[in-house]
Amino acid sequence: MFAPLVLPFLQRFPAVAIDLVTEGRLVDIVGDGFDFGIRSRDLVPSDMIAVPLGPPRRHVVVAAPAYVAAHGRPLVPPDLHAHECIRIRLPNGALLHWRFEKDGRPLQIDVPGRLTLDEASLSRIAVLDAAGIGFFMESDVRDDLAAGRLEPVLADWLPRQSPLCLYYPGRRHPSAAFTAFVDMARAAAKAAA
Repeated sequence: MFAPLVLPFLQRFPAVAIDLVTEGRLVDIVGDGFDFGIRSRDLVPSDMIAVPLGPPRRHVVVAAPAYVAAHGRPLVPPDLHAHECIRIRLPNGALLHWRFEKDGRPLQIDVPGRLTLDEASLSRIAVLDAAGIGFFMESDVRDDLAAGRLEPVLADWLPRQSPLCLYYPGRRHPSAAFTAFVDMARAAAKAAA
């Protein structure tokens, strides 16, 4: 979202300033004084206008080829209990349970692992170094998968998820910059489709 939307917007409209706040929690954009928010479509409040920013998203489970060669490949999610996994700490302090689904049946696994991280970029480095198996948004490791630095694991167990949306309250008289940003978001989403 940042590179394909915010930076081109600032280049096109040099008189506009953007104050981008990233938080790992759901915020009340109206109560907290924000113009926009970004959330998964299924988490956008029903009284807000939502503009999809791309196609549905997907999590992937990945491992470095060296890890797979040394430890094998899990075939079903419970096999992860016999593997070293890179655990994810959420902003609220809880550990992420990896979510799977097959034939409409959901499954959550509290994966084992000696390394717990709260930053996807650090988790990616650990997985690339064959420290364990990782759970990521596909967009975060797409280039690594394409280059063969990482291999997908349990791919048929991972469903698509709602797309990210730019959302905002309806306004009677939005500013020109607000309207231009929404229009640019719609155009970027259309180009990505």
